[in-house]
Amino acid sequence: MERKIIKTGDGSTTIHIPEWNEQYHSKHGAIQEAYHVFIKHGLEICNLDEISILEIGFGTGLNCFITYLESLKNNKKIHYTGVEAYPVANSIVFELNYPEILEAENIASIFTKIHAVSWNEKQEISEKFDLEKQEKKFQDISVENTFDLIYFDAFGARVQPELWTEQIFEKMFKALKKDGILVTYSAKGSVRRAMQAVGFLVEKLPGPPGKREMLRGIKSDIK
Repeated sequence: MERKIIKTGDGSTTIHIPEWNEQYHSKHGAIQEAYHVFIKHGLEICNLDEISILEIGFGTGLNCFITYLESLKNNKKIHYTGVEAYPVANSIVFELNYPEILEAENIASIFTKIHAVSWNEKQEISEKFDLEKQEKKFQDISVENTFDLIYFDAFGARVQPELWTEQIFEKMFKALKKDGILVTYSAKGSVRRAMQAVGFLVEKLPGPPGKREMLRGIKSDIK
């Protein structure tokens, strides 16, 4: 499937798939979206010194890289697992301008290291950040009570509706520890209902640039 590098609204780049007319990140701003959805409404409200994160759709590694940058600021220990069925070739990834736009060129080697990590092996990125990239379909996730936070960043339901079903969110619910958090850029009614059906307490939040709303779910005993 053809992939093209395009510039988004905040100057950061992302990958565009012409066949689907779909991007890996928002065309209104890849970095802005990542910070708004996954950091502001996910990581920043996870009040733990040690956090296990599952990313659904590892993609370009942007969410992983900005989470690493945030871990440097807040001194949290991060265990990061990224699941991706179709890894992006490093030759494409290294054309993206994230270290430059994030003013993190002095540690651009970390972005390189994130993508150099072998698939299906946990490796240490730094003393307080380890990473395991799992090459598999989301449908094959089977862990329970493992993660504190899920970044649900799959391609949109328009092109991959099978990734936004009750069956998938049931797996997400089981994968989280009690009081665990799931955040996603999507605000579709069908997504909210699927999350609620499996037990999430779901709230609508203001969306990133270009989107009115997004969703956050909490794994709670109260349905």
